[in-house]
Amino acid sequence: MTQPPDQPPQGGFGTPQDQPPRPDGFGAPQPPPAQGGFGAPQQPPAPPGQPQPQPGYGYPPQPGPYAGTPGPYAGTPGPYGQPQPGPYGYPQQAPPPPGPYGAPQPAYGAPQPPPYPGIPGAAPGGPAARKKTALVIGAAVAALLVIGGTVFAVTSGGDDKGGGKKPVAHGSDGPVRSATASPTASGGADPDHLNDGRGPGEAKVLWYAPAPDAPASGADAPGMWVTGDTVVKAAYQQVFAFGAADGHTAWGPVALPQKICAVTPVKSDDDKVVVAYMSGAGEHAKCNRLQQLDLRTGAKGWSGEVADGGLFDSALTIELTVSGRTLMVGRSQSGTAYDIGSGKKLYDKKRYGAACFPAAYAGGTDRLIQVSSCGVGGSEEHEELQELDPANGKVRWTQKLKKGWEVSRTYSVDPLVVYLTNREKKTWNISAFTANGKIRSQVAVDEKFAPRCGWAILERELQGCQGVAVDADTLYLPTDATVSANEIVAVGLADGKEKWRVKSPGDRPMYPVKTERGRLIAYVQPSYDSGGQVVAVPAAGSAHRTTTLLHNPRGAAGVEGAFYDGVLDWSGGRLFVSAGRLSGDDDSKEKLIMAFGD
Repeated sequence: MTQPPDQPPQGGFGTPQDQPPRPDGFGAPQPPPAQGGFGAPQQPPAPPGQPQPQPGYGYPPQPGPYAGTPGPYAGTPGPYGQPQPGPYGYPQQAPPPPGPYGAPQPAYGAPQPPPYPGIPGAAPGGPAARKKTALVIGAAVAALLVIGGTVFAVTSGGDDKGGGKKPVAHGSDGPVRSATASPTASGGADPDHLNDGRGPGEAKVLWYAPAPDAPASGADAPGMWVTGDTVVKAAYQQVFAFGAADGHTAWGPVALPQKICAVTPVKSDDDKVVVAYMSGAGEHAKCNRLQQLDLRTGAKGWSGEVADGGLFDSALTIELTVSGRTLMVGRSQSGTAYDIGSGKKLYDKKRYGAACFPAAYAGGTDRLIQVSSCGVGGSEEHEELQELDPANGKVRWTQKLKKGWEVSRTYSVDPLVVYLTNREKKTWNISAFTANGKIRSQVAVDEKFAPRCGWAILERELQGCQGVAVDADTLYLPTDATVSANEIVAVGLADGKEKWRVKSPGDRPMYPVKTERGRLIAYVQPSYDSGGQVVAVPAAGSAHRTTTLLHNPRGAAGVEGAFYDGVLDWSGGRLFVSAGRLSGDDDSKEKLIMAFGD
């Protein structure tokens, strides 16, 4: 199909269209922080002519009081004296003053990156590695962003009414053993002596597995799923399954023809996931091949190929998300929904209105959120936030944003909490919504928050954040810190005001993981002489003190803190930590996954 004249240029959604990089403006890269644990390698700024990353995960945080230098907001008035127009016409906080290095800092309160994980050298892939995998803290995140839509070309099956082939579930194949090197879990043994010298009250490393062979340039290892007594992990070209208690191989590994490039970060109700892999090994290969897997058995279900759409609607990269039994597969300017169990096409989401194109999706439970870019390049340019019925794609409600505001992240889908940025004003907004799309509240806390959020260059990555949690009435955000103790602030969704805050019990930062049974579960980063911790904080009442659930052994602190793009989950009294990115360094003895418990 031909491209409408008001369509944005290819590769630009998630960044302002027709706007050159601004080295001295919003999102300008700052000096890197000290090395640390939980997190991912930093990436260099985009080359000239390419869109700059959005502020968030992978952005060097600003020097603050914990880094030994004055922070950009130290000694300055709070943001409430100079309200700025918010995206919905509400007052909003003022942008920050210029930082200590002369350039304006990223938006006040913007998601900050984790410290560098202690592996020297440039980030894997460099500027060419423009796609960044989403980072998920297990069940703490409802689902991942989906960008645009897809058309399937499958290996078999009849034509649908739209004239294209629909994916059809083939006979399930058993797990395929890979011919390449595969990690073997320790199975309760401790060949690296990580448990040696455990102190009183310290938990132990239950098991761990080395990373599989990967290219010297590194490889993605996205996602981690815990189902029943099995932990499943994708890495490079394989999907591995380990027993949660002992690390023994549960099934597989399942091998894919090329490297894995995207996954559904959460599973369906019946334990199905979809893994995307590259069409080939060359530089022109696309992330457009899909494979459904059963997490219980490792059996392969239906498979398909994502076809290109219009001129600027390529399947060069895709994003996947799950809402109930609906799988959303996306490109840059459209979306297509499928039944995750059978692969049957459910509906398309394409251009609507005068010039609105779907740009991103976030899903979870029975909710599916769509963000659209409208009137790009014109006087009426704006974004729209919509909720769709996952079963049929019908619009439940629409919320129009003011010009200049972008929906950058969704901290939660149910309830819906979104983080918005205004690049021109260099300011931000966190808004909570009611079930029918009305503004419930906007965060009004004078604080610099630092959830860990993924890069968003080619993709919006709405749900690329971890280190943030939400329950029915409260948003939990970590304050900024590089290597020292920080706080978690509980913000009421009813009014956007602070309810309470709690300080990290250790000398390292603490981040929300999830909420369960009326309490907040948080993770404290390891330090050089102490293992990480899992703590619980009562969500209700007047006493909000941390209770240690797990204190990992100090002998494993170095390994625990060195995971690239660390992916966390707390399940069944065990902490699972896995890599989101493999370094490809054969001499580093890199781990793919570790499990801690009593």
